[in-house]
Amino acid sequence: MSYLSCAWRAAALRLLPAPWRSPRPYSSASGPTAKKSVPYQKTLREEGPGGGEPSRPPPASAQVVVVGGGSLGCQTTYHLAKMGVRGVVLLERDRLTSGTTWHTAGLLWQLRPSDVEVELLAHTRDVVSRDLPAETGLHTGWVENGGLFIASNKQRLDEYKRLMSLGKVYGVESHVLSPAQTKDLYPLMNIHDLYGTLYVPKDGTMDPAGTCSTLARAATARGATIIENCPVTGIQVRTDDFGVKRVHAVETAHGTIQTPCVVNCAGVWARALGRLAGVHVPLVGMHHAYVVTERIEGIQNMPNVRDHDASVYLRLQGDALSVGGYESNPIFWEEVSEKFAFGLFDLDWDVFMQHIEGAVNRVPVLEKTGIKSTVCGPESFTADHKPLMGEAPEVRGFFLGCGFNSAGMMLGGGCGRELAHWIIHGRPEKDMYGYDIRRRFHHSLTDNNRWIRERSHESYAKNYSVVFPHDEPLAGRNVRKDPLHEELLQQGCVFQERHGWERPGWFNPGGAAPVLDYDYYGAYGRERHRDYAYNRLLGDEYTFDFPPHHDIIRNECLTCRNALALFDMSYFGKFYLVGPEATKAADWLFSADVSKAPGSTVYTCMLNRQGGVESDLTVSRISPGAPGSPLAPAFEGDGYYLAIGGAVAQHNWSHITTVLQDMKFQCKLLDCSEELGMMSIQGPLSRVVLQEVLDTDLSNEAFPFSTHKITTAAGCQVRAMRLSFVGEMGWELHVPRADCVKVYRAVMQAGARHGIANAGYRAIDSLSIEKGYRHWHADLRPDDTPLEAGLAFTCKLKSSIPFLGREAVEAQKAKGIFRRLVCFTAEEKVPMFGLEAVWRDGKVVGHIRRADFGFAIDKTIAYGYIRDPAGGPVSLDFVRSGSYELERMGVTFPARAHTKSPFDPDNKRVKGFY
Repeated sequence: MSYLSCAWRAAALRLLPAPWRSPRPYSSASGPTAKKSVPYQKTLREEGPGGGEPSRPPPASAQVVVVGGGSLGCQTTYHLAKMGVRGVVLLERDRLTSGTTWHTAGLLWQLRPSDVEVELLAHTRDVVSRDLPAETGLHTGWVENGGLFIASNKQRLDEYKRLMSLGKVYGVESHVLSPAQTKDLYPLMNIHDLYGTLYVPKDGTMDPAGTCSTLARAATARGATIIENCPVTGIQVRTDDFGVKRVHAVETAHGTIQTPCVVNCAGVWARALGRLAGVHVPLVGMHHAYVVTERIEGIQNMPNVRDHDASVYLRLQGDALSVGGYESNPIFWEEVSEKFAFGLFDLDWDVFMQHIEGAVNRVPVLEKTGIKSTVCGPESFTADHKPLMGEAPEVRGFFLGCGFNSAGMMLGGGCGRELAHWIIHGRPEKDMYGYDIRRRFHHSLTDNNRWIRERSHESYAKNYSVVFPHDEPLAGRNVRKDPLHEELLQQGCVFQERHGWERPGWFNPGGAAPVLDYDYYGAYGRERHRDYAYNRLLGDEYTFDFPPHHDIIRNECLTCRNALALFDMSYFGKFYLVGPEATKAADWLFSADVSKAPGSTVYTCMLNRQGGVESDLTVSRISPGAPGSPLAPAFEGDGYYLAIGGAVAQHNWSHITTVLQDMKFQCKLLDCSEELGMMSIQGPLSRVVLQEVLDTDLSNEAFPFSTHKITTAAGCQVRAMRLSFVGEMGWELHVPRADCVKVYRAVMQAGARHGIANAGYRAIDSLSIEKGYRHWHADLRPDDTPLEAGLAFTCKLKSSIPFLGREAVEAQKAKGIFRRLVCFTAEEKVPMFGLEAVWRDGKVVGHIRRADFGFAIDKTIAYGYIRDPAGGPVSLDFVRSGSYELERMGVTFPARAHTKSPFDPDNKRVKGFY
């Protein structure tokens, strides 16, 4: 019999595998042995062999074809059928669950550091514990034994307290326990090194075969067709009259199904399926393992355990435990086999060894407990540890529901529902921006294998790390650099990464801190970087307090408020919308009236059909320029210049492209993001300094706010735009890439005697929240409307011009606003980062979306949406009349609600009145 203690001692004697060594399937190094077997009483493998004739003939046509019969495929099929879609077909190449679902641990934890994921998890729990049993009369295998998160230090417990506060908003019961209370709950646990725990009584486990077979039963009862033993061999794609590629049919080994919609739920095999349609699916396959113990006396009815600091989980398996985790040197599945079904790899103890010590330390009885079986199977992982969902950018009608990072069971219900809503209505019901394949990866990254591999490794290795608000990846860096990168690096710039871009975060007085090539945290025999300045500065961010460089960011902010600062914003998305129907397209796309004279700039939103905000951006009317000019392209018809936050540029490109295709507008969208740099000079002295650099009059009369013109700076043509994102007088300079350094140096030289300073995005975050400017995907998301967000002024409702989302906004205006974005300031100087619960008159009414410290007003500022617990509309009087507290990590702090920005509420400074 194998024992965990034996496994630890034996594995410790062997070396780690060489870089990228992937053992042959079904082979392992010598060491402790145990049979390979999943711990479930029933799997769908026993229902018959795969690879024969299909369970039924494929139909000639279908409205939707779902490929892959695992958790996501079954959940998506079920929800499509439940939402009334007829003609849904699920194709599985073998039998249901045969890929990765059959061996999953099936854990469901209700609390995550994301409000959207808490909602997704809640729906999964409802489906498996309530909906499916009610619909079918069958038990899915749901076991509600609770969950216990282990904290061995203060920071980890602080993270759990953040989750507890967020859980109160969504009605998720949780309790912070002392070590003694933890021992009472779990008598077999070692508590001597515990700082505390978080107990969630209604967490539980799911049975993969029971869940998927019940989903299949419910889906077929609603008219869906499920066909097993029917592998897909091709995807037919056709190009329409407007040059848009669209799904036409699915080819199988047993016939072709005509369909306008395919959903790729093929898990590890999703990349191969994507290639059939010419779609990049940025995921990698890895070995993921756990071991199942023999019977343990006294373990019955114990909660599941996650000891994040030991990177190990303990899942109750009847009278035994399953023990697994996330290691720093996972094995990549280099050659994904098409024939792999209901298969397991031999466990590589050299890799798995790192979990054993933590498991034995936490539950000492495991040292003398036998290993009944090992479970090592393939799982798919992604670059940001989030699933790949939504319509692929390359082919319309080709949807993704894959790359779930071993969380496909617990996220399956929520994501299956959202994917079904997406297919039917053109967008998900919730904010799924973080999962949307069209919107979160630049096209240069989705087929960059090195970037995908590095980032997927880091996401896997850090899966159990504390989620700090300002963490940055070390993998996949320096892929996209703006023209000022080297210049700013030498001045101490500490960069952040967004969509492959290196953007300025803040400026370190201690000198340069370059980002080095990824060292895989010393895994695979690689040497870790020593004396790594960037990593050391990043480590200072690993706190839920104010970081050590809080005062440095303060100086950047106050220099902007009192003198002037230069912000490098070159990573911004910069698009041109040009052509005969550009104005027609702009009228439809943008909520504000942007069809003004050339030289005007308008702040506007873009909405979806439900009235949700897809973007906020500036749109400038332009005149035609010379052929090949990055500042003003040559075009016929009308032209608009769009400037968009770089972190959401891909999202904007995808949204606009989709609308142009759907509406068949005769115009083009051109991306000049790489050809143009962008620097913004903001502050009371910006006019004085820039007047020395720019060859144009910068007075209020000659250059009013919200206008732009092409002029000369340091002998170079630039587009100067009078705008502000921080609440100060200032100008943006949009500069051809080759001229950026020259213009930058000229501005810094002119500003030197006036106290100019570089500033980064950490300062922007503080300055913008202080002024009340919205950040898309924090204050604004696709499920928030302009009326709820306080942006009604961006909607041209007084005109008769139709625009996308207008009907929904007008309907909401008539019905009333039942949710409203509110600004709060805390009475105490306490750091907040978002996810804090909002209490009004003793009741939870919402949570904070974004928070930061405002240095000019010397207060913590937080924005969050609130509701009336009684279900009534949320008027400004309702906002003013309440008494508020913000709950941070279980502690409440008095707060004041504001109906106007707490800084310069009359907007004088942006207009130059100081």
